[in-house]
Amino acid sequence: MKLTEQTRSVSRENALRERRWIIIDADGRALGRVAARAASVLRGKHRPDFTPNQDAGDFVVVINAAKVKLTGAKLTDKVYHHHTGYPGGIRSTTAGKLLQTRPERLMEMAVHGMLPKNRLGRRLFTKLKVYRDGDHPHAAQQPTAISL
Repeated sequence: MKLTEQTRSVSRENALRERRWIIIDADGRALGRVAARAASVLRGKHRPDFTPNQDAGDFVVVINAAKVKLTGAKLTDKVYHHHTGYPGGIRSTTAGKLLQTRPERLMEMAVHGMLPKNRLGRRLFTKLKVYRDGDHPHAAQQPTAISL
């Protein structure tokens, strides 16, 4: 397959874009508000050169995912389903149980639901890093903290 000039310029433009690392502290914050801010930064909506069809966003590190808050009765009433692929293989878990066992997965699912449902969204999702507590291995990237 031959690349057209337009395709080459888009990939060249993405390669030249400077990626920053952003830290979002989820301690005591609402899950949806943290996820919305993370999805916005991943897409690059905070940058003046935002283009909807390009990967213009930055890397996002979410820390303290285990300390995120869920409002109302979501801890008991919000249910996540997945299917194993076998007959009768539907599995369900509540948001409260997921927050206790795998809080990183809860945050990832919230952010993933706010990203585009296509190749671009899958590529943006790889730039999200979620950690249960305040420790993260990305100190060498000199991340900057943003407030919600």
